[in-house]
Amino acid sequence: MKKMKFKAWMVGVLCAGFCVETFAQDAVFSFGGKVVDKAGKGIAGVVVNDGMSFTQTDAKGAWSLRTDTTRSKFVSISTPAAYELPQQDGLAAGHYVSVRALAVAGGRHDFVLQKRRQVSERFCFIPVSDPQVRNEREMKRWRQETVPDMVEVIDSLKQSREVVGMTLGDLVFDNMSLYGEYKASLENTGATFFQCIGNHDFDKQYQDLHNMAAGTPVYGEMVYNRYFGPTDYSFNIGKAHVVTMKNLNYVGNKHYLEAMTGDQIAWLEKDLSYVPKGSLVLLNMHAAAWNRVGKDGNIRNAARLQEALKDYNVHVFCGHTHFFQNVEVASNLYQHNIGAACGAWWAGWVNQCGAPNGYLVVDVDGDRLKWHYKATRRDFSYQFRLYNKGEFQSQAPFVVANVWDWDDACRIVWYQDGKPMGEMEQFVGADEERASQLKDRSAAVQTPHLFRALPADGARQVKVEWTNRFGETYTQTIDL
Repeated sequence: MKKMKFKAWMVGVLCAGFCVETFAQDAVFSFGGKVVDKAGKGIAGVVVNDGMSFTQTDAKGAWSLRTDTTRSKFVSISTPAAYELPQQDGLAAGHYVSVRALAVAGGRHDFVLQKRRQVSERFCFIPVSDPQVRNEREMKRWRQETVPDMVEVIDSLKQSREVVGMTLGDLVFDNMSLYGEYKASLENTGATFFQCIGNHDFDKQYQDLHNMAAGTPVYGEMVYNRYFGPTDYSFNIGKAHVVTMKNLNYVGNKHYLEAMTGDQIAWLEKDLSYVPKGSLVLLNMHAAAWNRVGKDGNIRNAARLQEALKDYNVHVFCGHTHFFQNVEVASNLYQHNIGAACGAWWAGWVNQCGAPNGYLVVDVDGDRLKWHYKATRRDFSYQFRLYNKGEFQSQAPFVVANVWDWDDACRIVWYQDGKPMGEMEQFVGADEERASQLKDRSAAVQTPHLFRALPADGARQVKVEWTNRFGETYTQTIDL
């Protein structure tokens, strides 16, 4: 009888509109349970957190946390690499439980994991930036263009390795009613798909949780939470520790700052404290931190984030900007700000920088990464665009190459009528295809991944070769 009363009272505190003062006094509860395998045997050493506090399961798989439910809305585990990533219909699930569900269950929850038959250090990681569907027309393009393209790639990859997908925010475009269809679009792709929250994924009626009054029953990320769970979480696969985080301070009605809170950085530091130093960390977030062109999209506390990551081999995957920019921040820190799946908001077939609509495909082998951008509707050989003389309005005498996945380890050379002419000249400018879409060409975003060559009068043909950091060469030839 007492247990039933406790459960009813707990649910009432969590779900009803008690005054803030009463809620704040009575909102801290002891939650607990186990992490077990399919046979019910406890799994020791699993990291469990409630978004603020951390613990590890004991020898019998038991965990317990004292949780302030005004600040913490979920308890989640960091799935160990020896166990399969829990999922339902190909969507990540089972690695978290809401504090509301815990209340209904009397404060107890057991996480159940399936031990892998064979642990492999190789897997494929597919980060996808900004589907950003606003209406049914855009949802149709996402479902008929991007998703089938990914499924075809996943079908090929999964024959030899596990595939994990990660959408990097702006799943929808301020239209909460599309969440259900978006979620359904990624069911049973052959990959296990995780999500990250973007600035257009908040209910614009509210601020995010940390900006609202303690104990509020409504807040900006609550619809996202209902479909996809916590915004900050981690898991392990192969030798990689994968972390996903919200990096937006949402203040309501589409207004936000690109930033993490101090509590979030502290959460990341606690999460990483369970990971051996020097390990591979894949960090997923919506907004970039270290872009060198278009710096207005960078998070405000990038230096603090870099300090938290200094002891690890880190690759950051982000979106938000709708342009492609690689930045090697430090010897241990590489940021991939990848092109958006929707390009320039489903207006055509390119992003703001001229990179095609698409997504990244990353082969992870131990602690080594190799990646290729996959343009939607094109095969993997399409790795740069070549403009002929006169096609690029601001560079009329030049042949121009837009090499979206460029970084400092790449080499771009050109040949004139079969004769080697050396490296192309890099310049910062606006991509021609994107600029031509705009009423005001001067509003086009600048990008550093443009290269030009000036053919001689009478030259008949130019060939361009891009060799990426992995020693792979891609070639295009154009008749003048």
